[in-house]
Amino acid sequence: MGSLVQSVDWLAIAPPTVTAVAALAVLVADLFLPEGKKPLLGVIATAGLVLAGLCLLPLLDGDRSTFCLTGEGGACSYSADHFTLVIQFLVLGGALLTALLSVGDIVDFALPAGEFWFLLLSSAAGAALLPASRDLATLVIALEVASLPAFALVGLKRGDARSSEAALKFFLSSVTATAVTLLGVSFVYAATGSLHLTEVADGLTRVDPRLTTLAGTGVALTLVGFAFKTAAVPFHFWVPDTYVGAPLPVAAYLSVVGKAVGFTGLVLVTVVAFPSHADVWAPALAVLAALTMTIGNAAALRQRPDRRHSAVRLLAWSSVGQAGYLLVPLAAAGYTEDPAVAIGSTVAYALMYAAVNLGAFGVAALVARTRPAHRLDDYRGLAARRPLVALALGFFLLCLAGLPPGVIGLFAKVTVFRTALDAGLGWLAAVMAVNVVIALYYYLQWTALLFRPAPATAVPGEPQEPVQERPARVPAPLACAISLAAALGVALSGAPELVLRFASRALL
Repeated sequence: MGSLVQSVDWLAIAPPTVTAVAALAVLVADLFLPEGKKPLLGVIATAGLVLAGLCLLPLLDGDRSTFCLTGEGGACSYSADHFTLVIQFLVLGGALLTALLSVGDIVDFALPAGEFWFLLLSSAAGAALLPASRDLATLVIALEVASLPAFALVGLKRGDARSSEAALKFFLSSVTATAVTLLGVSFVYAATGSLHLTEVADGLTRVDPRLTTLAGTGVALTLVGFAFKTAAVPFHFWVPDTYVGAPLPVAAYLSVVGKAVGFTGLVLVTVVAFPSHADVWAPALAVLAALTMTIGNAAALRQRPDRRHSAVRLLAWSSVGQAGYLLVPLAAAGYTEDPAVAIGSTVAYALMYAAVNLGAFGVAALVARTRPAHRLDDYRGLAARRPLVALALGFFLLCLAGLPPGVIGLFAKVTVFRTALDAGLGWLAAVMAVNVVIALYYYLQWTALLFRPAPATAVPGEPQEPVQERPARVPAPLACAISLAAALGVALSGAPELVLRFASRALL
């Protein structure tokens, strides 16, 4: 076996490294800045994310790998290929929009600025590391580096019982999933003698017959932690309470970047490490996809404005339903000779979902500034109060529903649907079609609510919260985040093939 010592390609590892350095810079600066200068921490964090994103540009010219085993055909632990770059773009872009959403909430809820920015950047660094990981140990470490700061972010509303409860649920369920995953990784290592994904894939094709059951069990258990991060059923139970209890920007971050982490991990372990066990994971992912989209959409359907349900809870269940659509191409990858097309479909859908879902959470954060209870009914008459904001939210919801003018949402759903049909999963395509129709109801109901007049009288027996009918000017960072998401959604709806072309580079 070759030596493990090798020079480091600093350019290849620049995106996660710059993000981690920015996190440390924020932590140190927080020690010396007086209270009145704490907003500078947000500037440092945002600049760090922008710089990390710019570090992707020099890597576009080709694949780079580092931390490789020396010797003939030495496997690498870090690979900056096109798949890695596309997912890192999604992660860093999502973290940047989350940072813009967070500026106002840090002031409004008196969140500790230093801790918030340090935790956000630390989690983003782990999320940026994960798509480049090419061995199981680095994958699990990256998953935990992305997850552990997220627990603290969820519980950062000091004195809020819901926030503390949400963080505890998230933490306990995630730790359980991680323990199961580590058990699975140890089984795979015992059966193959390696942790590098390519060597694991080769080792699983010639496992000692006495270890076949151990290898199959390890494959199944390894998928659990990543399925938990994607909020796939039955690992979804933490989502609604966590999203409702967390600060809204943190819920937005978990719905996009947290989900991207889970799906990236699933892609790497299934397509790269376990292709020989597609007969185990492909049917399992197909069933998970069907259950996830059905349960997510059915629960979202129950969130009604006339019952004073939470808008964030509806977005939470909607994200579970969307996770089901994202799982469809991953399941299809196990039934096709060329899984590259299926992976491209998943990445294309994830890019669309990231842009419009962050935009929807941005509008939710804006509405919550004047209506802290954040019920669905609070959106009634939003078009009269803030026409542009209402139009933006309507557009985001139509994109998620897959209806014009949200062409990018329709395009992404058709791409996923076609991938299922091409793989021979007609039953899964039928389940998806039914769920898309179900989702239309609650997305259109929310959209219609924006343009209905607000009630002229209070509801008898309902406690009324003070509402500012002429809300203050929208904070510039929040307006910027909503505008960026809307501009991206409109641009991609005008040229949806750009997403698929960009995602098609994300081939392993």
